Amino acid sequence: MIPLLTPYKMGKFNLSHRIVLAPLTRCRSYNNMPQPHAILYYTQRATNGGFLIAEATGVSPTAQGYPDIPGIWTKEQVKAWKPIVEAVHEKGAIFFCQICHAGRASNYAFQPNGEAPISCTNKGLTPGLDGQDWSPPRRLRTDEIPNIVNDFRLAACNAVEAGFDGVEFHGAYGYLIEQFMKDQVNDRTDQYGGSLENRCRFALEVVEAVVNEIGADKVGMRLSPYSKGMEAGDSNPEALGLYMANALNKFGIVYLHVIQKRGKAIKTNDKYETPYSLLPMRKAFKGTFIVAGGYDREDGNRAIADNYADLVAFGRMFLANPDLPRRFELNAPLNTYNESTLYLSHPVIGYTDYPFLEV
Repeated sequence: MIPLLTPYKMGKFNLSHRIVLAPLTRCRSYNNMPQPHAILYYTQRATNGGFLIAEATGVSPTAQGYPDIPGIWTKEQVKAWKPIVEAVHEKGAIFFCQICHAGRASNYAFQPNGEAPISCTNKGLTPGLDGQDWSPPRRLRTDEIPNIVNDFRLAACNAVEAGFDGVEFHGAYGYLIEQFMKDQVNDRTDQYGGSLENRCRFALEVVEAVVNEIGADKVGMRLSPYSKGMEAGDSNPEALGLYMANALNKFGIVYLHVIQKRGKAIKTNDKYETPYSLLPMRKAFKGTFIVAGGYDREDGNRAIADNYADLVAFGRMFLANPDLPRRFELNAPLNTYNESTLYLSHPVIGYTDYPFLEV
């Protein structure tokens, strides 16, 4: 028995295996419009009863932080997503849309009228970080925050209209939701800053608005409490992660997707643990628990077998191996991803040209 290939029921969704396509930035959606070539990309990785999470998708014109990232705030974008979602469903897979706002991880060129990116703070990212030309952000006024919450609500409605089975909030990697949550970024003195509860208020208002609109059974959330990506660290990541896991239980969302801090897992006292264990969050959260972050076949199988997680999300490994579940089944050799082609704005290279097994 291969633990990753056992069936699992995630809310109302019957999954045939535990291998999830993690959301990956692909930079192939010209002018923020989903493209027909995405049909091949996602269907290559879709299996009957598999679970796919689409790339980070902007909720509004101010949400963009990189070139050629898809959006879902216009009717034209919804229309463009529909054939992609339909093709994935024809393969029998479950498909969620990750909805995102980059916040301060942006620059003037991506913003309407060349304006400053918006954030919880006016503290900018270090110039040149991640090879990008970041622009100083503008701190959102308290009375503006409900408008951003509404952008997420409308994006979720659009995702459902496009045919997606649900949405995942991007509350990780130093983007807007996490900018509010992390105390090394959030320097506000209003009800959205200071205490842990205040810093998490924006994230939970977004969750509440969307759950009320489309239902908790169509909602998941991605978090990375231990990450310091985009200079968004926190002084007490354990407390942050545990607080969010418990707070999300109140809304009954279907899953929590957490990025493991990279580091080889070790087994002590017959338990699967790492130096930055997600077990407290796993035990606290009442829905499906998904882990991600550098997992391989061995680590993933152990995570499932030891009940450390319900599902395991694979990113670059799934990108380079569109038939990853089959390769795991056969314990077959894996393709290696090409770092230099990860973010090309090309419809094929580094996108749909990775080979399948010849069996």
